[in-house]
Parts: sequence; C-alpha cells; structure tokens
Amino acid sequence: MPAARAKPARTQLIASAVVAAILAAALWPFLPRIAAGVSGINLRAPNLALWGDLPWMVQLHVYAAVTALVIGTVILLRPKGRGLHKALGWSWVLAMGVTAVSSLFITGLNGGYWSFIHLLSGWTIIALPMAIYAIRSRKVDIHRRAMTSMFVGGLLVAGALSFIPGRVMFQMFFG
Repeated sequence: MPAARAKPARTQLIASAVVAAILAAALWPFLPRIAAGVSGINLRAPNLALWGDLPWMVQLHVYAAVTALVIGTVILLRPKGRGLHKALGWSWVLAMGVTAVSSLFITGLNGGYWSFIHLLSGWTIIALPMAIYAIRSRKVDIHRRAMTSMFVGGLLVAGALSFIPGRVMFQMFFG
C-alpha cells in the first residue's frame, strides 16, 4: 500500500515543479516591472473608481473568475461525487468557460494582441470538455487531474499574473 501512495505524491511534486517553472518563465519578462512596482506598493482600500472605468468585458471576466475561484475552493474542500459536488461542478465549468472565453477579448497586456496568458485560456477551453468527458466515462483520475490543473493554472496562476505592477488589478489594489 505505501508504494501506491508514493506515485501520487511524486506526480503532485512533478506537477508543482512544472507549474512553478511555467510561472517563473511567465514572470521573467516582467521582473523589472515587478521589482520597480514592489517598492511602490501601498496597502489601502481598493480604488473602485478604476473598476467603473473598465470595459464591460473585463468586468464580466473578473466576475466570472472570482465566481470560479469561490466555487472551485468550495469544491476542493468538500467531498467529491455527491449531488452538491456535481451541481457546484457545473457552475464552476460555466464560470471557467466564461472566464476563458471573455479573456480572449482582453488584449491590453500585449499592445492589442494576445499574450502568453491567453495560452491558459486556450488550454481551459479545450480541457473543460475533455474533463467532462472523462468523468462521464468514469475516468475519475483524469477528471480530477484536469480540473485541479485548470483551477491551479487557469485560475490561480492567471489570477496572480493580473496583479503584476502596471496592470489594472495592481493599480486598483496597490497603486
């Protein structure tokens, strides 16, 4: 039995290392901006005036992402496979789908073009139906890995990248 437990632990370690490497590679071009921005961080109440100035697509994207974050956290903390998990799961899929698709219309980071962050959106758009197919085919392990990786990579990593100095979320909360 202990040998069977070693494999998931090793897989999780490898997955964590891959996510860390992707995050490091993604942040590499922004290190000068991050270093300059860290010295200018002021802890204060969010500047909600900036929120009202955002285009409706960005607001929709943020609402959907926050909804997916809340629902996803609840799903991760609760027992799996029961009725509530399934209902919340469909809500999470919808919120993640809206988050991913709406992000394709947000191109301010790269001068009007898609950036590397949009790769996470594409991955989510492809992986969501695949994860649903996996659970319908009773491939629970594949479903779990896909959904967890979308939560971590498609939501947490992309969300963290939205707080890079110079971006709207950074300005709203720290600028």
